[in-house]
Amino acid sequence: MPHSEIFQGLACHRLSLPCGDTVLVAEQGAQVLSWVTQGDERLFLSPANVWDGQSAIRGGVPVCFPQFNQRGDLPKHGFARNMRWTLAGVQANGDQAHMEFTLRADGHTRAIWPQEFVAQLQVHVQPGQLLLSLSVHNTDKQALLFTGALHTYLAVDDIDLTDVTGLQGQAEWDAVTDVHGVADEALYFDGEFDRVYDAAPGPVRMQDGRGVVCVEQSPSWGQSVVWNPGPEKCATLADMPSDGFAHMVCVEAAQVFEPILVPAGQQWLGWQRLTVS
Repeated sequence: MPHSEIFQGLACHRLSLPCGDTVLVAEQGAQVLSWVTQGDERLFLSPANVWDGQSAIRGGVPVCFPQFNQRGDLPKHGFARNMRWTLAGVQANGDQAHMEFTLRADGHTRAIWPQEFVAQLQVHVQPGQLLLSLSVHNTDKQALLFTGALHTYLAVDDIDLTDVTGLQGQAEWDAVTDVHGVADEALYFDGEFDRVYDAAPGPVRMQDGRGVVCVEQSPSWGQSVVWNPGPEKCATLADMPSDGFAHMVCVEAAQVFEPILVPAGQQWLGWQRLTVS
């Protein structure tokens, strides 16, 4: 059943299934903060967050829109993750439930991005599975261009025992060394890891010794990003504990290089699905 609550001072909404699975979403950024399934928390959420309702929240699933990282003139990863989204609907039916959140252009967004739009995030949960669907409706008379990501932080027991598979043979750009190559059969983590891949045609699997999380994304996202800051980079992040890198890895559905174009009056949809096996 759905209910509202205050978490770390923020207005949030929780869905709970009869099997015990739960998902918690903040109105700030429509950001998923927690996903518990089979008795385990599957998302990493930094204990060093500021929780002031304005600063970006480190962990969970930030919605990066309408800009990926610093690849443009907008604030890093865009403005959507720092803004309050409106809960537009909730449905629960047996072992399935979903919530929908909406963000519309306003005076704040128009001041830095002169574009009319309506963005919606649907959070759908069923036993062992979390599906996030982001839609962008261009309500303007001009074309809308954006990059972005569902910046998913997966919780891991130990990054040294973690690997990611399913990207073998895909084009790879290592953002740390600025080297282009091809993805190995398995990705391992030893120090800072920040790579962008052509999206794989099939699922990507993250295993950390206790189990496997299968990550799928819609073809409407052009890339997948895999990121772990490593110990040295992590030490420079004020909103991360010094050992935070050891307990997370990001596997993101993303659009990094070429912006998505949404014609006037049209709509774009992109999703990411997490399944525990």
